[in-house]
Amino acid sequence: MPATAPLAFFLILCGAAVGSFLAAWADRLPRGESVVADPSRCRDCEIRISWRDKMPVLSWLLLGGKCRSCGAAIPKRLFYAEISGAALAILAIWVAQSPLHMVLGAVFLWVILGLVMCDLAAFRLPNALTGLLFVIGLALASQDPFRGLIDGLIGAAFGGGAFLFIRTFYQWVRGREGLGLGDVKLMGGIGAALGATALPMVALIAAMTAMIVAILSGWRKGERPGSTAEIPFGAYLAGAAGLWFLIG
Repeated sequence: MPATAPLAFFLILCGAAVGSFLAAWADRLPRGESVVADPSRCRDCEIRISWRDKMPVLSWLLLGGKCRSCGAAIPKRLFYAEISGAALAILAIWVAQSPLHMVLGAVFLWVILGLVMCDLAAFRLPNALTGLLFVIGLALASQDPFRGLIDGLIGAAFGGGAFLFIRTFYQWVRGREGLGLGDVKLMGGIGAALGATALPMVALIAAMTAMIVAILSGWRKGERPGSTAEIPFGAYLAGAAGLWFLIG
């Protein structure tokens, strides 16, 4: 709609910047570095990156994907994250039912992107992101005329409660942790955003995708099917939730 064009354009621009921020967060998470307090530096020459080299997408293209100071290659995942942030904003705009839903949907998908990257990078789901997912989930439920805040809370309780039970039962039976508390919090946020009825399908999509990827990865590495390698299941859950938000 013409009336929402400025808002849509703003969200697309923000998406690239948000993607850059989330990529930096995921990159620093395994090292325990702050994404806010610690300034951005080149990993090779340690030179602080200037503001002109921080423009999402554009700076990477102008620099040819290399550090201005030492010429070291800038990880392509940073560029892909910026593109992904903008692309998710476009998808949120495409499925939006109102200007508010457009904004909430974009933020929801950005948080999903951040959770996927953090779990893949460090097997961690930061509380700041799972907490924000819960808040955005309740906001999405509240603005939905067919759901409401109570339905969002029920979905959160169902999702978080179900995974807390699975986590406790698995630990009791196997004597070791199978699911982290981050996964429990993640499912609470997903339940709030999508509702309790969407959770079985989200879990099924995540489980099937994780299984296929694990089998293919194990086959490439020559591992046997019974391998107990750690899997960033939170990333699959978050990805499945984002997919279901768009098509479900």
